[in-house]
Order: sequence, then C-alpha cells, then structure tokens
Amino acid sequence: MKNITQHISKLALAAIVPLMLTSCLKDKPFPLYGNKAAAVINYTWAETADSLQTATYTNYISANGNYFKQDNGGNTNYNYWPQAHTLDAFTDAYQRTKNDIYKQRMKSLLNGTRITNGNKYQNEYYDDMEWLALASLRAYEVTNDNDYLDAANILWTDIKTGVNTNQGGGIAWRKSQLDYKNTPANAPAIIFACRLYRLKNNAADLALAKELYTWMKATLVDPATGIIWDGINGNHDGQISKNEFTYNQGVYIGAALELFNVTKDASYLADATRNASATIVDTDISPGGLLRSEGQGDGGLFKGILVRYLTLLTQSPDITPANKDAYVKFLKYNAQTLFTKGIKRPVMAVSPDWKSAPPATVDLTTQISGLTMIEAAAKLKAAGLF
Repeated sequence: MKNITQHISKLALAAIVPLMLTSCLKDKPFPLYGNKAAAVINYTWAETADSLQTATYTNYISANGNYFKQDNGGNTNYNYWPQAHTLDAFTDAYQRTKNDIYKQRMKSLLNGTRITNGNKYQNEYYDDMEWLALASLRAYEVTNDNDYLDAANILWTDIKTGVNTNQGGGIAWRKSQLDYKNTPANAPAIIFACRLYRLKNNAADLALAKELYTWMKATLVDPATGIIWDGINGNHDGQISKNEFTYNQGVYIGAALELFNVTKDASYLADATRNASATIVDTDISPGGLLRSEGQGDGGLFKGILVRYLTLLTQSPDITPANKDAYVKFLKYNAQTLFTKGIKRPVMAVSPDWKSAPPATVDLTTQISGLTMIEAAAKLKAAGLF
C-alpha cells in the first residue's frame, strides 16, 4: 500500500455500466442522526448486500478473472492490498448466505492473487501481506480449505522478518524502510497472531502479539484521548505522524479486542472501548457521527476497515450495554446514510462520501468499503441489533 500520509488518486472518469437493481429503496428524506423517522425507510440490508456483491463482481473483475481492477471506469491496474479486502467481503457474503458462488469466488481470488503477484503471496509491504494473511486465515476458518491456511502461514513467516528494534520495537512498514513503524503494519499483525494462536495454540504467536501491542500502545496512542496515531519516523526524523485515519482506529480496536479474547485481560477490552468511544465522537474522524470521506485510492478502503472491527466489538458479549448501544447507533447511522445517500442505483456504485452521490468512476477500494458497511449492517440486523 502507498504511504497513507500521501494519498493521490490519479483516476480517469468513465461511465458505469448499469446493472439490474435487486433491492428496493423508498425515496424518503434522510433523517438526522438519531431521528426516529428513519424507521419509515425499508432498509433491505441483506438484499442490498446481494446487489452490491453482484455489481462489484461484474464491474471490477479482470478480463482473465484473476483479480479485481482498480476501478469501474477502464483502469485495469492490479493493486495487491484491495484484493485481500475483496476476499473478506466475499467471505462475509458466504457466511451470510452459504451460497457456494461466494466460496468459488473466494478460492478463485486467492489463486488469482498469487498468479498475478508473480506466483507468490509475498509482497514488499508488511501491512499488505498482513491484510491477505488475515483474509486467508478467516477464509480457512469458514471453509476449512487448507490452501488458505497454507497461504496465511507463508505470509506470516515473511511478516515476522519485519520485527526489529528500530524506534524501540514493532514491525516495519516495508522491507526497504525498516526504520519506519506504523499502526497499519502492527495492529493487523496483532490481530492475526491472536487468531492464529487461538487456532494453533503456539505460545510464540501470543507472545509476539503482546510485544507488538505494548510497543504500539506506548508509542502511537494519544494518552489523552485513546485515539491512535499513524506512525513514527516516516520522514526519517524520529517524529510521530499524528494523522487520525479511520482505519487505524479500526485495527487498533481489533488488536485490543483479539488480545482480550485470548487472554481475558480486561485492560485490553478497556483499551478497545476507550478508542471506539472516542472515535465515534471525534470531530475529525466522524464529524456529526458520520465517518468522513478519505477520498478514493487507498483512502477509499479506510472506513470499511473501521466498520469491520467496530462491528466485532459491538457484538462482543463483554462490553457494557451503554457502549453497545452507542456503537450500534453509530453504525446504524452510517449504514443508513450510505444506503439512502451514497449508493447510486441501479448500478450499485458506492461513494467515498457516504452522504453524497458517487462520482462517475469509483475505485475498487471505495466500492469494497461500502460493501463492507452494508454486509456489517446485514450481520447486525440478523443479530437483532439493527
């Protein structure tokens, strides 16, 4: 992934090919945050997720079927890290529907990613590999297909080579810049290590997760707010980049939650809820309770990643009722806003700004972020939380 402090989208505009609409929207004025008038709209979460899944597959699949293209407007570039999140989105759909078409798409994407990436899973960027490792491990747990576990293990072996003592610890961002450490390269590694430990009970994985978390919390968390910053030494000056990106909050929540799940140490859960509670009211991250637009390109994916891990925290039986209610309200508002304002029908294209119509050309990253939000809404609805 590109340096997330320097997102530049260089995409051409083109028309979007129409698809048949399989979900129905009653055209009503969008209510304000918390307004009970929202109930008058028929929020067809599962049906809309199905429509978005179909549109995403149809409009972004490459000509050879091995990967998903950069955008729906003619740019056929292959970008590594969005493939992992596309795999996660297919896994969401498979878990929700048990439809084997998603299982087939998952396996095709795993194989296609390897083929397109030079017949290997490894990459220059540690954070990129972590996303694919996470998606592969999750796909393994859902399908019990050992090809996913093999991919996850290959990636994990390479990821661990990024651990060093530069900046006091942590995993590097990329192999050619071992002295730059950031949240995107550390929090997902912690999530993965905890999940692998839960699966295989290798003590070294849990020990590494704890070590990385201790470094990350001490180095990159704002002690005054619980919000996590982006990284340290990105400009070779030893300074901390205090940018507050949405997805950094998400993976920090995920890291703390996974450590709590495997250790039952309440301090980790306290960290997760402190960050989540700060995130949903932070005027930079979520002004007015709505996750901000971070553009397209890499930034297009950020909100969806936060939504994925905040949804997991929301479903935890160990958080307080007050926190659960606050997180549900926040997620519901974001999902409803996207549903009514940010999806162009009938083409089912997603906007980077969930309160506005999408542009003529939509990046895969942006599309997957919105799809992740609607899949999360369908999950929360099925759980009786929406």
